[in-house]
Amino acid sequence: QVQLVESGGGLVQAGGSLRLSCAASGRTLSSYAMGWFRQAPGKEREFVAGISWSGGSKHNADSVKGRFTISRDNAKNTVYLQMNSLKPEDTAVYYCAARRSPVVTAIAAGYDYWGQGTQVTVSS
Repeated sequence: QVQLVESGGGLVQAGGSLRLSCAASGRTLSSYAMGWFRQAPGKEREFVAGISWSGGSKHNADSVKGRFTISRDNAKNTVYLQMNSLKPEDTAVYYCAARRSPVVTAIAAGYDYWGQGTQVTVSS
């Protein structure tokens, strides 16, 4: 069993930055692909970014390319999402997810463990 806890969310002005963290416990994350998803009110959960177990392969949604960067530190059992040039449309609850596979997928159903989420609000 893997427990995931997100942190780092908050209120920021448009153009600002935030760094989300996802700390894992229960098992080492080194054999799991990891993903960040988000869900805005009234919308479905959407893929934001993913990283393979080794960190060698990364994928971003088109909406965040050039602005968000996913990274991981397996020694610290932590995954990060650096968010720059934030826009009001980035406002959502952000979730961290772990997948029992070395390969990333953008499909939420492909992940086995989820955190409780952290709120990100971007004001205009």
